[in-house]
Amino acid sequence: IADSFWAPRRETNRTVSLPHSLDMLERSGNISNLELAAAGKREGYKGPVFMDSDLFKSMESVAYSLATDPDPLLDARLDAVIAKVAAAQRPDGYLNTWYQVHEPDKRFTNLRDNHELYCAGHLFEAAVAHFRATGKKNLLDVATKYADLLCATFGQGPGKRPGYCGHPEIELALVKLARATGTPRYFALAKY
Repeated sequence: IADSFWAPRRETNRTVSLPHSLDMLERSGNISNLELAAAGKREGYKGPVFMDSDLFKSMESVAYSLATDPDPLLDARLDAVIAKVAAAQRPDGYLNTWYQVHEPDKRFTNLRDNHELYCAGHLFEAAVAHFRATGKKNLLDVATKYADLLCATFGQGPGKRPGYCGHPEIELALVKLARATGTPRYFALAKY
């Protein structure tokens, strides 16, 4: 897709659309929500319950662009966002800014409606795309830590409980994460 039709559009995407997307995530509160969660704040969250997913989708888009068109400025900007994602992650691997700010004691209590696993899935897809594009593990490490928590929490067996998301996404993302990391338990959870 390097012809006279697609090449200019890909260049516009890399130099205009993706930076603008990151700018809008700053303005809309997606990134400041990470900072609130990292700081342990209990107020100030902006947006609906699924705000993290929009951030992760954009991060995935940047990663796909970096895979075909390396860009040091875009790469550095993405790494800065990844550092904020990593700072927001809880020590046990949990990462969902809405719950971390609003109801930290109620995580995994409304899987049907509140998009926790959906947001996790978009994180996993962004992490796999970033790892494949750059070879870096900074986002992949965040994703695998969260996936390990999900594997320990959901499924069959001692200490686990049933659970599934009301919005499909986590299943496909776990398969991609299993393939990227060679970790069979992620695929097993996707099957579950």
